[in-house]
Amino acid sequence: MDRGVIGVSLAMILGLTISLMAVAGPQGAQAADIVKIGVMAPTTGPWATEGQDMVKVIEILTEKVNSSGSLKGSAVRLVIGDDGGNPKTAALAAQRLVTSGVLAVVGTYGSAVTEASQDIYDEAGVVQVATGSTSIRLSEKGLKRFFRTCPRDDEQGRVLAAKVKSLGFTRPAIVHDNTSYARGLADETRDILRKAGQKEVYFDAINPGERDFAVVLSKIKAKDPDVIIFTGYYPEAALILRQKAGLGWNVPIIGGDATNNRSLVELAGQAAAAGYYFVSPPGPGDMKSAAAQDFFKVYEGKNGGLPSSVWSVLAGDAFSVIMDAVINGAEDSAAVATYLHNTLKDYPGLSGAISFNEKGDRVGEVYRLYRVDDKGQFVLQN
Repeated sequence: MDRGVIGVSLAMILGLTISLMAVAGPQGAQAADIVKIGVMAPTTGPWATEGQDMVKVIEILTEKVNSSGSLKGSAVRLVIGDDGGNPKTAALAAQRLVTSGVLAVVGTYGSAVTEASQDIYDEAGVVQVATGSTSIRLSEKGLKRFFRTCPRDDEQGRVLAAKVKSLGFTRPAIVHDNTSYARGLADETRDILRKAGQKEVYFDAINPGERDFAVVLSKIKAKDPDVIIFTGYYPEAALILRQKAGLGWNVPIIGGDATNNRSLVELAGQAAAAGYYFVSPPGPGDMKSAAAQDFFKVYEGKNGGLPSSVWSVLAGDAFSVIMDAVINGAEDSAAVATYLHNTLKDYPGLSGAISFNEKGDRVGEVYRLYRVDDKGQFVLQN
């Protein structure tokens, strides 16, 4: 396939917005002039910022596809499923999206939430392209229609452990929240550090949604770590930062990519967040391709600022690779999966070149180290 043909869709996918319409109908009863794409996202709940940004990004990309004429008379219609950041809600959202007759689904954000929907999509024969779900086991099940535009936790664990060592820390305390993502990343990071002869002084979990970490912080402080590795999500990370500052304890914290969200600074407070490290794929402000810069100008014009994190951008890339398959002749979900596995190579996404391996995982290293400065800005370190 000619690269100019395959790569044309991202250049097309920059533009305006559409109103969202959830369209009911039996599976497979998709009108010839309508291509229904599902978006499963946490538009409510603890990760609502992520989900709402996902929808905003995909709205912009959808309108440009529809106005470009690249679908030769057809049009994309989004069907939104709010998973609430909850596995039970996600299962219901997935069932509704399948019933609506979507060709493929973008999403979702949390690994445990994605896992609750995987079998539903697979059994229905619907392609799913996850966007912020990095748990290793999601792509170890042999599901031929599962893909993701985000990297995996084993890669993240390798980079996180390497950054801990390069920053000179030798007595880490490791804290997770027992979710699939956070526990997996904690285990990976711990195992890599141990193999390098660096044993943690503390390893335990908090409860997601917890508000008071005084007892946990006291236990950790008693172990005298020189760094806290936190592998959970940004709402809890922000509270830990704020409460640690309230104790007058200056031990640094380094986190994973689920803390890469501007709300971290808002929730923690600028002073408490200063000095916080995290590893993540490059954020929106550090995506420098011409296509990315053009897209973010449109996004800022419509929304008054950049997306709050990288994850909504990866949702946009998930939509874009699906549309690249459709524009290049994939007429059903099986054909989309075949295209993504066998034909799509180095697609020029907003977040960089995208290809998938046989497991549906994104190929290539994308993680970088960030530090929050005293103005609350996320500053790329390396």
